[in-house]
Amino acid sequence: MTKFELEEKIVAMLKTVYDPEIPVNVYDLGLIYKIDVADDFNVSIDMTLTAPNCPAADFIMEDIRQKIESIEGVASATINLVFEPEWDKDMMSEEAKLELGFL
Repeated sequence: MTKFELEEKIVAMLKTVYDPEIPVNVYDLGLIYKIDVADDFNVSIDMTLTAPNCPAADFIMEDIRQKIESIEGVASATINLVFEPEWDKDMMSEEAKLELGFL
């Protein structure tokens, strides 16, 4: 499997992870800033939260880690929580904005 094919599987899996308080997945919310697949197939993901004090942060990050590590070909997954740049609703996909009534 190529790194590109693995990245496609990772994005598909990220679209199955939801913030318990928002009916849109973390990828379409724009919370995923970077997906890096190393040559040894260790995956590093930079993500943020809609709010720094999100009570579901640990749950969401662990859900992402477990799901990414369940993908065949992934050696390990590291989820990095970052707050730069600060998230805002303009980072959401068109589908997410429509779902949440911003369009």
